[in-house]
Amino acid sequence: MTRNAQPASSAILERDGRYLLVLRRNPPAADMYAFPGGRAEPGETPAEAALRELFEETGIRARNPRLYATYDLPGRRGEGAGGPDFFLSVFRVEADAGAVAVAADDAAGVGWYSAVEIDRMPAPDSVRDCIRRLEDDRKDGRA
Repeated sequence: MTRNAQPASSAILERDGRYLLVLRRNPPAADMYAFPGGRAEPGETPAEAALRELFEETGIRARNPRLYATYDLPGRRGEGAGGPDFFLSVFRVEADAGAVAVAADDAAGVGWYSAVEIDRMPAPDSVRDCIRRLEDDRKDGRA
């Protein structure tokens, strides 16, 4: 983890080969589609942060967080856009099949997207990397 990086977490929720993404309203990923997530609160574990952020942004209560990937994310650089570095922990989670996602908190929108659709959407590199890995796992029978 980068020194002084702020902890952040996100949650991967998959349903029938589609992934739940939110359209970010605020920096650092404004106007991009990403897994629900955000900064950890003081005293919160990365897994707790992932579950809380998923609920706050989509209204879905999840369970069984399993760490899937971590990323050192540098803050925005140049043009006076400085920002903090983040250490992002990405968790796969489970939720009831009937759970309905509704955009809330800092999510401007929410939806379920296939890997092919996500490939054509504006998304952070960490999301693209996770989707590629998840799809490879599925093809190899590890998902």
